[in-house]
Parts: sequence; structure tokens; C-alpha cells
Amino acid sequence: MNETYKGSCFCGDIRFEVTGPAKFACFCHCESCRRAAGGVYVAWATFARDSFVVTRGNMVEHHSAAPVTRGLCANCGTSLTYEHADRVGEIDVTLTSFDKPAKFSPAAHIWMEDRLPWVTIRDGLPQYARTVNSS
Repeated sequence: MNETYKGSCFCGDIRFEVTGPAKFACFCHCESCRRAAGGVYVAWATFARDSFVVTRGNMVEHHSAAPVTRGLCANCGTSLTYEHADRVGEIDVTLTSFDKPAKFSPAAHIWMEDRLPWVTIRDGLPQYARTVNSS
């Protein structure tokens, strides 16, 4: 049986639900994610797109690059979702926007070629130059 996970933006205007399981969870170090979230890296979980539902409020979409659509709260700016045209049917959700983010365990670090030079990773997880399919 698939579990339903709930979450929200920082101000609470947006509530969402997504039904699992998560296909993959990771830490992304790409410059785009860092800038969008204002962090040194961002923890994401990937789900089937049709399992994600906004239950309150309206998520604003921002096209940060030609193939990328990011979902965020227009009121507080919380980065909530990421969709890429090359991954039709999938949506990434920021782990820290879930009510219980500890339910997920990232399995890798991706886009390490963009990692800030003062960030040291010592958690033993695999590290990929770009995506999981890259070296």
C-alpha cells in the first residue's frame, strides 16, 4: 500500500499531498537549485507526477530554464517542486517542505560538478558529477 505524504510552504498558504513511494531521493548541488532555494544544496524526492496534488492554495510556476518548471509559493517564496521536460510523468518535491521530512533518506549527491568548493561531503553516499546516470 502506498503512503500519502503531506506538506506545505513556509507560510502555510499552500498545502499538498503526494502518494508514494518515492522513486528516488537525493541532494542536488546544481547552481539552479541552489539559487532557487537559497541553500548550499537541496534535498529532493521524485514521485509520479499524477500522484502530486495541491490541496490548498495555488502554486506559482516559474520556468527557470527552457525544459524546467519550478513550483513555488507566491506569498513566501518557498521552493516546492521541480519538473524537467526530459522526465515526463515525474515531479521532484523538496524534502523539507514535507510535514515529516525524516520519512525520506537521500541516496546520493548529484551535480557535484557545481558543488561549492567549501562544502565537504562525508556521509558516504554516492556522488555523481551530474545525474545518477553520469560519472
